[in-house]
Amino acid sequence: MPLPRTHIRSNEDLRGHIWPARTQAVSYIGTACVVEGTGDFEPADLTLVRHRFPDRHVTLDGDVITIWPHPPTGPCPQDTRPTDTDHTP
Repeated sequence: MPLPRTHIRSNEDLRGHIWPARTQAVSYIGTACVVEGTGDFEPADLTLVRHRFPDRHVTLDGDVITIWPHPPTGPCPQDTRPTDTDHTP
């Protein structure tokens, strides 16, 4: 069963998984993954995670590595916001 996009889970067992040595916590938000460190990650840590997720966009920001979700496929949903021309008397 797919999880809602807003579902957050952080029960990743860090033993036996190949995460950078500074990894303190791994959390998932929908299909995105956030790796938090005990200090700033190094470029080599980013490379390690990128090799683990070769088909995903992975970024580094100090003590956080983010594995971004796959972009949605298919047509863009219709924008249902009212426009300036949508006036009701």
